[in-house]
Amino acid sequence: MSNRIEAFEKRLGHVFADRDLIELALTHASHGDGRRRGQSNERLEFLGDRVLGLMAADRLYAGFSQLDEGGLAHRLNALVSKTACARVARACGLGEALLLSPAEERLGGRDKDSILGDACEAIIGALWLDGGMEAAEAFFDAFWGEEIGALKARPKDAKSRLQEWAASQGRAAPEYETVGRSGPDHRPVFTVQVAVAGLAPATGEGTSKQTAQRAAAAALLEREHADER
Repeated sequence: MSNRIEAFEKRLGHVFADRDLIELALTHASHGDGRRRGQSNERLEFLGDRVLGLMAADRLYAGFSQLDEGGLAHRLNALVSKTACARVARACGLGEALLLSPAEERLGGRDKDSILGDACEAIIGALWLDGGMEAAEAFFDAFWGEEIGALKARPKDAKSRLQEWAASQGRAAPEYETVGRSGPDHRPVFTVQVAVAGLAPATGEGTSKQTAQRAAAAALLEREHADER
């Protein structure tokens, strides 16, 4: 067992009883240049993804009592995303302990979001197998607090608010379609239409498709709220 792995366990706050399990959780598929087929963290990643989803859902249900299913689902996606997992992996120094092939290491594998995110999920799976839900939750509570705090502090844009409002009305998720583009190539203006089942569509314009989508969502929300008043 390498010193890197032992140092990682200290940062993790959990010493594995099953030493093979922590090594497997940190083993990327490239390790051994493909000669150790099947000996990677991919199966643990599969398990950890499900354990993470349960922990995140539990914390959101308890901490966001004012939200409906749509609002909770939107935040769940943010907490369990590969990007969030990669941020957590960096925070606990997971990349330093990874077992990679020399080629992958030269390509910067220790800091790739995809590799870090997958390994983070594998670590959760390994913690669950080695120490049960208590060990997995200790890791989650230690490193996901900032992610949850960001969800509470972050103002929601019009697209998020429309998605949550539609869910609260029992309607399907909004669908966006780019219906027009004008202006010169260096300064285009996009026109986007948003549709929610059972409602008249609304349109919005912007200098990017994302901006136009937000404008369309805001227009539909403003119209529906005005009707409610």
